[in-house]
Amino acid sequence: MNIFPKKLILLGSGELGKEVAVAAKRLGCQVIACDRYANAPAMQIADLSEVLDMSNMKELKAIIHKHQPDAVIPEIEALAVEALIELENEGINIIPNARATVITMNRDKIRNLAAEELNIKTAKFSYASNKNELLEASKRLKYPILIKPAMSSSGKGQSLVKKENELEAALNRALEGARGESKLVILEEFLNFDLEITLLTIRQKDGSILFCPPIGHEQAGGDYQCSWQPAQLSQENLDKAQKIAKIVTDNLGGVGLFGVEFFICHDEVIFSELSPRPHDTGLVTLISQNMSEFELHLRAILELPIPSIYNENPSASRVILAKDNFSKVGYTGVDKALLEKDTKLLLFGKPNAKKGRRMGVALALDKTIEKARYKADKAAAEVEVIQGIMP
Repeated sequence: MNIFPKKLILLGSGELGKEVAVAAKRLGCQVIACDRYANAPAMQIADLSEVLDMSNMKELKAIIHKHQPDAVIPEIEALAVEALIELENEGINIIPNARATVITMNRDKIRNLAAEELNIKTAKFSYASNKNELLEASKRLKYPILIKPAMSSSGKGQSLVKKENELEAALNRALEGARGESKLVILEEFLNFDLEITLLTIRQKDGSILFCPPIGHEQAGGDYQCSWQPAQLSQENLDKAQKIAKIVTDNLGGVGLFGVEFFICHDEVIFSELSPRPHDTGLVTLISQNMSEFELHLRAILELPIPSIYNENPSASRVILAKDNFSKVGYTGVDKALLEKDTKLLLFGKPNAKKGRRMGVALALDKTIEKARYKADKAAAEVEVIQGIMP
């Protein structure tokens, strides 16, 4: 018997964690939001919050033991994964499971799994951990080359290198943007792709797989800038993407929603990355689908039915970025952004801003993708992040 309410711990309380918390609260769950700083977005609506260094194994285990949750839901990658393995061995329910979290928090591990173990086509890649190794590895690829840390998130430390004399600066940027103590960087061929998509893939308790309509997206510096749903690709390419997503998620196992990214290059579907949690490009599903990616994640975790998933209207999202550093946050232009019908804003409630930090997102729907994207872009452009007065 599936008895409610459930007690859930979120490891990571940013904008995606906040929407997971909203979906959980709508199902009557108790939510404990954890992050490295106080008043993070999900903490503002959670029942309880904890501030800790989640990369510290001792601290992380202590919080989980303190609350004894029904499920631990990682929402970020900077975690003491060894602690998650030990907790899972103790019987704690880690979502989707500890192994999947370990593999996907390291770009080298998920890339090796896909390319070498599962024989899935990826961009050509190599690894390096110092300047000499980087120079040798670069000779095996054609310029331009993407260089990124093996462990990072949101595009931190990523560079597009067009010639050899740019390698050292790219290596230093990658090491500065790396998470944890890792010195490993990935070199990856730059693909001239037609389209980049996220295929939100839901794995249920019985092992069955469901898919959301594909989401197209654009990135800058490795970080999401806008997305739209449904992405336009051939049925043949969609079938290929779904087949690959099923192979990878079946290997990883567990339950929940996975954000699986692909490059579409003419008739080729090339695996890019995977996140075992709701994806930032999937924020568009808050306006585009009958159930958002966050509700789908919770339904899979809590073993609740998912009768159908469908895209209700062509929809789009555009991020709202801070243009400067602010110790407190305010916004102008919200009234102008909401003049258009079928337009929404999500202002994340982050307590401070850094230049380039994602502070919100504009969402819009219309009769066509082009019109929806125009409305989302226009709404986002109206909003400006400023120095605020609220603590």
